Amino acid sequence: MKITVIGAGVIGGNLAARLSTAGHDVQVADARGPEAVAAEVLEAGARAVALDDSVRDRDVIILAVPFGVQPKLAELLATAPAEAVVVDTSNYYPGMSGPVEAIDSGVVESVWSQEQLGRPVVKAWNAALAETQRERALPAGAPDRIAIPVAADSHEHRRTVMTLVDATGFDPFDAGVLADSWRQQPGTPAYCTELGLDDLREALAAADKNTRAQTRDRIMAHLMTLDSEPSREEKVAHNRSATR
Repeated sequence: MKITVIGAGVIGGNLAARLSTAGHDVQVADARGPEAVAAEVLEAGARAVALDDSVRDRDVIILAVPFGVQPKLAELLATAPAEAVVVDTSNYYPGMSGPVEAIDSGVVESVWSQEQLGRPVVKAWNAALAETQRERALPAGAPDRIAIPVAADSHEHRRTVMTLVDATGFDPFDAGVLADSWRQQPGTPAYCTELGLDDLREALAAADKNTRAQTRDRIMAHLMTLDSEPSREEKVAHNRSATR
């Protein structure tokens, strides 16, 4: 597939490298320009391109940018093919991106993003830490392979992205329609807890819409009290304990 990853940070760079290793035609674009794309991201064949030219004639467009930046990409996405699949990898943290009244009032994060972008979106790769995505990828069928939920209103788009999740080293889990994607957002048992398929299914079902925002904010408050960056294992353990 012809894939563009917008955003050359840790998650975007990792996805671009893994998808190009898997044989896809990958372009990477960053608002800071092609020179902002690290050399190791391009080693497997991905190409750094200018943002303005990045979405034309593409099958899949992955947005690996902060949540608050997404609305700024609406004009760019209007130049993409109508059938292109748009993937949202972001997470809403009001303390980082600023509060959004509609979301705080109950609108699901990716539903809001879809409205801002003017395009249907698929929610994927948001529920795994950047370190998890970089360090814990495994071949299909490997024991202890971590699962990643994928939500979208289009069954076809969902299945397309699930094949790409598999290509990046994780078991794809069909998480249903976009309105249910709150179940894989911060403050839920499925978010950044490194679960396999069976456990992820249970975690998604156990999510509590009424308490997830408070849990999200409590986890962030805990992280702000630490003197140093916790390890991946410590983050996962805290996320699991906080959402039980």
